[in-house]
Parts: sequence; structure tokens; C-alpha cells
Amino acid sequence: MTLVIMAAGMGSRFGGLKQIEPVGPNGEFIIDYSIYDAVRCGFDKVVFIIKEENYEVFKETIGKRVEDKIKVEYVFQKNDNVPINIPSERTKPLGTAHAILCCKDVVKENFAVINADDFYGYDSYKQLGEFLKNTTDDFGIVCYKLGATLSSNGSVKRGVCNISNGYLNKIVESKIEYTDGEYNAASLFTDEEVVVSDNTPVSMNMFGFTPRIFDLIEDNFKEFLETNDIMTLEYLIPVEVSRYLSKNLVKVKVLVTTSKWYGITYKEDKELLVSEINKLIEKNEYPKNLW
Repeated sequence: MTLVIMAAGMGSRFGGLKQIEPVGPNGEFIIDYSIYDAVRCGFDKVVFIIKEENYEVFKETIGKRVEDKIKVEYVFQKNDNVPINIPSERTKPLGTAHAILCCKDVVKENFAVINADDFYGYDSYKQLGEFLKNTTDDFGIVCYKLGATLSSNGSVKRGVCNISNGYLNKIVESKIEYTDGEYNAASLFTDEEVVVSDNTPVSMNMFGFTPRIFDLIEDNFKEFLETNDIMTLEYLIPVEVSRYLSKNLVKVKVLVTTSKWYGITYKEDKELLVSEINKLIEKNEYPKNLW
């Protein structure tokens, strides 16, 4: 099985390449823990989606220390290998759906997709790995309880999941803020706003796909580029998955994890993550030296 790690985006709010901020006691990055968990859950190949200019720093830091534990490949997310001309002024990657499409030539089997800067926890890889070993048609999504994904340092963006009978109906990408004693989720793309709770299931961009996803993404890509503002658009995988669901093109099995999610949305979040990793090491859930 293959683990695809989306690492081409820059962390604008945190500043710099979030995914190469050390968080472990021996300089480990979040990516190290992601790969460690994936390997012990049966994944045998990792594909890093990166900007071409970051290739050397990735290879010399992350790639070099995991390449004897898992097969490593690199894919560059570029704005020049798309169906229409992208102005040179547009330097930001075109979004997570485009990132996944960039893997089409190197991923030929069922695969997991994650963000580079999210700590998902062992149980999430275990569940997704088991799902990917057995699925032939369905896609999968790992859902967390909202309360397990919040930052005490400000608002967050989460994919609020609508679920029926263990399957996903839609994902509403939302900005979530705590105001007047309740959590309000405001859609990023419509005027929809709802009250959510700690137990509301949310997506953190951890998906399981079959290779069919590449054709689905490609089918809509040109039209998306032509009908949106080329300077600001983002071709996002949760939005696309919701679109496929609305057209009954796919079924997406929901995998609810007991893991707690950690991330570095804000610089202050790093202290909590470092502390939590140390606690997990004390519980023998991770070794002090990963590699």
C-alpha cells in the first residue's frame, strides 16, 4: 500500500515549511511519525508531493532517514503541467485535488492521502490500512470528533461531515469558531452556518482512494480552471469528493478513529504537540528514537 503525503503547500499563518519543524525529542518531524505509523500498519511505499525547489531539503532531511524503512518517491506539484495557461504570478499550488492528480503516473494501487503537517495517530492508519487492503470500489475517509481537533489559539478550518449509515453524504469545508458558548461552523464557499458540537465528525484530509480517483479528478479539472479565478482558485479534494457524492459517482466509507489529531495551525500549537508526543513516548506508544 502507498501513503501519499501532500507537502507542497506553505504554511502561511505559521510561516515557513511547517512540515520540517522538529517536534520529537531527537529532531523528528510530524512526517516521521506519520511514516512510522504507516509502516507498522502495512504501508510499504511513500510518495511525497512537494514543490520542486524543496526537493533537496526534503531528500536530505526526511527522505534520507526513512528510505531504508519504506520505498520513497517524489512528485512535484507544478502549475505548468495543467490544461490551461497559468500566469507566472500565480505561484501558490493549485490545491489538494491537483496535488493528488500529480501522482497518477507513480501510484497504481489503493492509497492513503494525508497532509504533511498533521499528526493523525496510530489508530487512524490502522483503520485506513485495513480498509485499503479490502476495498475494490469504495473510497474511505477518516473522521475525527471535532473536539479532538481544535486549537486553543484561534479559529480552525475543518471539513464538517454529513454521514448516514456509516457512509459520507457530503463534506462542508468550514471555518469553526467558539463564540457565546458554542461552536459555529461557517461554510467557506456558501452562506451556510450551523452550530456544531465536540462530537461532530470532521475530516482532516485523511482519505483512502482507489486509482479511479485520478480519472474523476482529471475529468473536471479543465472546466474548474476555466470557470474560477485563476489567481485564487484551489482545486480541493474534499470539495471534489462531495461533488462526486452528489452525482452518485462514488461511495465513501466513514472510518471513525479514536486517535486525537494534532497540528500546528498556529505557532503556539507546537508546544502542545511536543508535550503530547513526549507523553506518548512515556506510554511506550512510540520509541524515543524513531529511526
